[in-house]
Amino acid sequence: MVKLDRLINIVSRYGARLHGTVVDRAVEIHSVAVHDPIRPHAATGDVFLAVGAADLAEALTLGMEARARVIVARTSETPDARIRQLLDDRGPALMTVDPSVSWSQIASVVYGLVLEGRETESGRGPSDLFALADTISASLDGPVTIEDQLSRVMAYSTAHHDTDPVRSDTILGRRMPDRVRRFFEEQGIFAHLARSDAPRYIPPAPEHGLHGRTVAAVRAGRELLGSVWVSGREPLSADRARILQEGAHTVALHLLRSRVSADLERQVESELVIELIEGSPDAEAAIGKLGIPARDLRVIALQAHAEQERNAGILLAFERATTGFGWSRLGRSTLFGNTVYTVLPAGDDPAPAYRWITDIAASLPAHMSVVAGIGGSADARELPASRQEADECMALPAATSPAPPCYDTAWDRVLIQRLRSMASTGRLPSRDPVAQLAEIDERAGTHYLPTLKAWLEAHGDPNTAARTLDVHPNTVRHRMRRMRELDFLDPDDPAKRTAMLIALSIHTG
Repeated sequence: MVKLDRLINIVSRYGARLHGTVVDRAVEIHSVAVHDPIRPHAATGDVFLAVGAADLAEALTLGMEARARVIVARTSETPDARIRQLLDDRGPALMTVDPSVSWSQIASVVYGLVLEGRETESGRGPSDLFALADTISASLDGPVTIEDQLSRVMAYSTAHHDTDPVRSDTILGRRMPDRVRRFFEEQGIFAHLARSDAPRYIPPAPEHGLHGRTVAAVRAGRELLGSVWVSGREPLSADRARILQEGAHTVALHLLRSRVSADLERQVESELVIELIEGSPDAEAAIGKLGIPARDLRVIALQAHAEQERNAGILLAFERATTGFGWSRLGRSTLFGNTVYTVLPAGDDPAPAYRWITDIAASLPAHMSVVAGIGGSADARELPASRQEADECMALPAATSPAPPCYDTAWDRVLIQRLRSMASTGRLPSRDPVAQLAEIDERAGTHYLPTLKAWLEAHGDPNTAARTLDVHPNTVRHRMRRMRELDFLDPDDPAKRTAMLIALSIHTG
């Protein structure tokens, strides 16, 4: 089962074009039918794959006979006025796919979407993890929680008997409380899960609000995917421990199935976003496949770091950025190097970009730090420039404001940073005024460099420069008078003032 809106968005990413007026894109799609020339009238389904249809007219006739809501035809033919009128009158959606895309690929995507199962809270994969948690709970007569490798809740049983405070806090917070996680680490529970599939019993710990637990690893091959926790004041019998192990194995299969579905969509989205931020000659087509507007966009660059967890932060940030299907998210994201780039409809107001960063940061564990930058507003073809601006904002030194830099307001700092970078790529003159003043300061203990920098930044106002240096204005006047006596310095030349200010920025950092 899948919503029509999601089906249209995903199939569109494979080059399909939608024709006709779709009245209710929130309608649920439950079945798929494929045209069979031997038994042409036998198939009915919500999605009709018009394999072998001679033209669009035949595809439309067969699809309406199958009572389909969506008709998929593999053709380069464009609907004529008669077909468009039929679509408007009769209501089905028609999607035409370029002949370069194989029917096997189309069918695999459509069948995968429709028959995958109900969606999870995160928007991906089968929601029967909750049903599985209920099944394991009934077999073991205890409340069950299924968690991922970062102790985040993926599913839990609905049984409420013998629920302790730890389980309630875990479900409400969607993650195991940090104090309980630290307790389990001290008990060696996570080390056990990393190396063994055998269930491990944890005795009650009233001081932590814990009645007792038995936990088993959820593993695919050697990779730890998560864990299954069963509440109980006593250890499980051998038979029940075996049931828990079998349940953990079934959970692993569900998670792998969900991962395949999620990775397929992420891969398609990621490739299109990379194409846009690197510069695409067909940017409008890529934007159309992503299902976002072609104008008023911004690129967000984000990095997440965690001590002693190499790459964990950025991988988790990418997972959170792509949680939910395309139709349920504002932005489209990719993981490129060690940075998550998101193309977000924001326009002249960067507020949606700030909210997006705030939401991502809030979804990450507290020990992970986030740095980000927001590029300027751009249309589809200008996204490479917005991406560069986002990178440059992210690279700016930390400001006093907790908000990440946005190019709209940080353009001056970005420009200075660009000038500094360009100036530092070549060799600076060894006898330029800044270098010579630095030698005098080091030899004579003067303060010419900081005074000249403050004076230039104050546009020659000694009072403003004095406040910056925390000295008397007469001190600034005296130092500037002494510097004017040096034959290599000409602070009254506008071009030299600009060049010296850039050189001072490089020299003083």
